[in-house]
Amino acid sequence: MNADTIPINYVLTLVFVLFSIGIAGVLSRKNVIVIIMSVEMMLNSVNLLFIAFARLWGNQNGEIMVIFVMAVAAAEAAIGLALVIAMHRNFQTIDMTEIKELS
Repeated sequence: MNADTIPINYVLTLVFVLFSIGIAGVLSRKNVIVIIMSVEMMLNSVNLLFIAFARLWGNQNGEIMVIFVMAVAAAEAAIGLALVIAMHRNFQTIDMTEIKELS
C-alpha cells in the first residue's frame, strides 16, 4: 500500500488515539519523565496530522511546520530534563505529588 493511498480517516483515527493517550498520560501520571514523554507523544501526533494534511492538499506548508514543531519539542525535552535533574537534586524525588514547594 502506497502512502498516498491511505485514507485520511485512518490517519485521523491514529492521530486521535495517539493524542488521547498523551492527554491521559499527562493527566494521570505522577512521574515527571512520563509526563514529558506524554507531551512528546502529543506533539508527534500533531506532526503526523500536519504531514497528512500536507499530503492531502499537496502543499508543503505542513511539512515546514513540522520542522518548527520538532525544534520546539527538542527544546522542551532539553529544558524539561534539566528541570527533572534540578528537582531530583533538591527534593531527591521526581514524583509530582511529593513536591510541595518551589524552593
